[in-house]
Amino acid sequence: MKNNTKDIENLKIKNKAKIIDALKLMDEIKSKLLIVIRNEAFYSMLSIGDIQRAIIKGVSLDEQVDKILRPKEKLTTAHPEDSMDKIRKKIIKHKAEFMPVVDSQGSIRKLYFWDEIVELSEQQISEEKLDVPAVIMAGGKGTRLKPITNIIPKALMPIGEKPIIEIIIDKFHSIGVNNFLISVNYKKEMIKQYFEQLNNTNYNIDFIDEDKFLGTGGSLYLMKNKIHDTFFVSNCDILIDQDFREVYHYHKENQNEFTIVSALKHYPIPYGTLDTAKDGILKKMEEKPELTFQVNTGMYVLEPHLLNEIPENTFFQITTLIEKIQARGGKVGVFPVSEQSWRDIGVWKNYAEVL
Repeated sequence: MKNNTKDIENLKIKNKAKIIDALKLMDEIKSKLLIVIRNEAFYSMLSIGDIQRAIIKGVSLDEQVDKILRPKEKLTTAHPEDSMDKIRKKIIKHKAEFMPVVDSQGSIRKLYFWDEIVELSEQQISEEKLDVPAVIMAGGKGTRLKPITNIIPKALMPIGEKPIIEIIIDKFHSIGVNNFLISVNYKKEMIKQYFEQLNNTNYNIDFIDEDKFLGTGGSLYLMKNKIHDTFFVSNCDILIDQDFREVYHYHKENQNEFTIVSALKHYPIPYGTLDTAKDGILKKMEEKPELTFQVNTGMYVLEPHLLNEIPENTFFQITTLIEKIQARGGKVGVFPVSEQSWRDIGVWKNYAEVL
């Protein structure tokens, strides 16, 4: 059993803390759930989902945590008198990463973690399956990873005992995805041979050959007659720590045609900044501010009719398709994940960090 006292302290954040600070703490301690305290007592719970919903609604990351907390009746906590069976059922029902046991005075008696008390069979029963197509873009030359990509394609760059593309496929397969379309071009025979020798019968792979480099959007045209449902698209050099079902549900519930998965990137300015008005009159000073942007991770959810808007056999970037959708008034949504939930291993520095 984990050291609960230490875990409780690490997971705490004050209700007046900024949302951005909560997000950074989640990344730092690798938890998607925090305990919110007020006056040193238990106050509420804050999940990455709460923050994501707030960002989607346009709430500033400088707002206080208590502005986005769920109503008290929606909190997933246990009471000291609850039986282990009741606690286990609560955790499974709410898919909680952990559950605090809180007494009537607001003291946290203990934490129960999902992986400690939920058996594997119960985890499998509680998991929703999402059987939709997933497209993996694996045709690029991987120029940012030269010279090793002179020898092997970036899709086969190893992380531990598996290449990156297999890790991505496993992530999708874990939520029920069984049909994969892999766009290949550069060193495509190596990628095909890898999966042939893998001889995996758990899912289906359809390789789509690019005769010339078409860009992410142009490659999708080749799948026009193969995809008839809402589908995922992922670059072959990214890792995202997010339940993809939540991205899918956001896409469908908001009736988006196209959804971009974004990552929040923080850039500290190591100097004091000055905001001036007419004639150079100082309006405001800010000491070493930090800028936060949402950046494109290279993962998307698309509706199948969009394939009809891609020109045939033409180099066509995915960003051009997005602009085309917006120009005709279509709906493009953005689903955010935290900075550390996204890894772009297409550059040497980031690749080295995940080894």
